Amino acid sequence: MTGPAAPLEPPVALIAEITHRCPLSCAYCSNPLELERSGAEMGTADWLRVIEEAAALGVLHLHLTGGEPLARRDLAALVRRAADLQLYTNLITSGVQLDDRAMGALAQAGIDHIQLSFQDVEPGRADASGGLNGGHARKLAAAARIVAAEVPLTLNFVVHRGNVDRTPAMIALGERLGASRIEIAHVQYHGWALLNRASLLPTAEQLAAATDCVRAARRRLGGALPIDYVLPDYFATRPKACMGGWGRRAINISPSGKALPCHAAESLPGFAFPSVRDTPLSEIWNRSEAFARFRGTDWAPEPCRSCEHLEADLGGCRCQAFALTGEAARTDPACVLSPDHHIVQEAIAEAASAGALQPRRIGLFARAPTG
Repeated sequence: MTGPAAPLEPPVALIAEITHRCPLSCAYCSNPLELERSGAEMGTADWLRVIEEAAALGVLHLHLTGGEPLARRDLAALVRRAADLQLYTNLITSGVQLDDRAMGALAQAGIDHIQLSFQDVEPGRADASGGLNGGHARKLAAAARIVAAEVPLTLNFVVHRGNVDRTPAMIALGERLGASRIEIAHVQYHGWALLNRASLLPTAEQLAAATDCVRAARRRLGGALPIDYVLPDYFATRPKACMGGWGRRAINISPSGKALPCHAAESLPGFAFPSVRDTPLSEIWNRSEAFARFRGTDWAPEPCRSCEHLEADLGGCRCQAFALTGEAARTDPACVLSPDHHIVQEAIAEAASAGALQPRRIGLFARAPTG
């Protein structure tokens, strides 16, 4: 496949993974098992140039993520350049390093929105999950700073078997902290989360209870506080169109500058992903073979090719298909029509019978917050 028949539209979003460094060590982190060290990160000048190229290409949203973006000292400078270019800028952060100085710098630079992650609602459990004593208290303080600065705040709760039963308390915490939006996002099984899947997958009963809780809260709040709810792929009957479709809606840049259709794409063999260090962003988006390979639907196998849902789900996630079957071009096993759907069902059964397991955590080198 060389690309879709229709003219190629620019990406809506640039997802800038500016570092893999992080003070937390969450067992469900979706970053690669081999994290990039600080010495491999692009410098400020390169990131500023990429932001300028993104605006020229037609990107509307800049998502600054990691790792922990606040581990970089030039974060406010990147936000300022994006604001000058009228990009809507969203910071995705753990919040544990968001002190008064950092919040003031971001507000002055023109940050549009901050998405603050929480591991749990109970301090002891939250700190144990993130691997940082006192981390939950820092997050609460960060939320207060964001609201005081009048920056829209989304609270992001990543839920799994160990905390999903506290979904009602998560929603209550979002209301109490003055969030503009709440996201209840079930773990998606890539990177470290896939490695720890047996200890993280919820039971069907837990999933049903959490779903009922979110529905009831939405009815009660009547839209005054929007709640996004991300279901786990493993319990779906149809797969998601991952990232809105491979190479269709977003472009992801790794800390070292590799351009990817999604953050997990480097896990796929046989790809030569270009780098923004030496290739303009527009050329990558419009001419890269790696971006074109699964763009559209011409590549799709059966049963996708004959399926009425193909244009909606685009065959699902290529990285998940590879992780579970060893072939990126197969139908996502999350689909009930996939010949590999039994892999997902077996994983659910294995997790249900596994009991309490101790998950493996990210290597400690990733926790260094300086630089």
